[in-house]
Amino acid sequence: MTLFWLLTCVAITKAAYGCGVPAIKPFISGHARIVNGKNAVSGSWPWQVSLQNRTGSHFCGGSLINPYWVISAAHCDVRTSDFVVLGMYNRASTSEARQVKGISKVIEHPLYNNETLLNDVLLVKLSSPAVYTARVSPVCLAASRNGFPAGYKCVTTGWGHTNAITEQRPKKLQQVSLPLISYRKCQKIWGVNILNSMICAGAAGASSCVGDSGGPLVCQKNGIWTLVGIASSVNLLCTTSTPGIYTNVRYIQAWVNRTIAWN
Repeated sequence: MTLFWLLTCVAITKAAYGCGVPAIKPFISGHARIVNGKNAVSGSWPWQVSLQNRTGSHFCGGSLINPYWVISAAHCDVRTSDFVVLGMYNRASTSEARQVKGISKVIEHPLYNNETLLNDVLLVKLSSPAVYTARVSPVCLAASRNGFPAGYKCVTTGWGHTNAITEQRPKKLQQVSLPLISYRKCQKIWGVNILNSMICAGAAGASSCVGDSGGPLVCQKNGIWTLVGIASSVNLLCTTSTPGIYTNVRYIQAWVNRTIAWN
């Protein structure tokens, strides 16, 4: 990426599509759940991407953070032979203005542990830059000191299973409003596997499920949506009484910034 292109992209982003500010406003009501479904407003989560394999099958979510980079979960095992689809809402639609991007580079966190899911994060570099539109724009990354307290209402999105038994997947992007859970409360539920580098949300009649992995957990403050979590250990049974576990973006934000700067 040339310095001119980078500066141009930054200028365009600030002027027209600032991070965390959807051009199409989302509508959120209570605790509608991804499990058993609540359709999002089409285009209202413009950073949401679908990671797909060569056959066009969705296997994980992710979030656009700048024109060239998407952030997702390391356990998604993304390959350079996969594709990133931006601007998708209805998986069955053939008329959406989507952007399908190849992958030039996949960078997994060097301290990722696939047993404990510590540092469950990876970065995907697009083969060509995303074009910002009303349906495609980036999310803001949580800063190291930008905390949201337990109980804060946040939102996660994805095309994951809505029923664990039938493995039914929705055609349209689903959203769910979830409260953040304190570290101590989450550790009481999940045990010592919960680390400071993780953040928990849910256990209030709503849940993420298989296929939502790598997708965003975003919280809004002062009109701006911030990526605070990356879906990590999703609930295989899709139960709504236990919290989901997310990679805490505050803890890996410095690594993200360094990695992008070096690549």
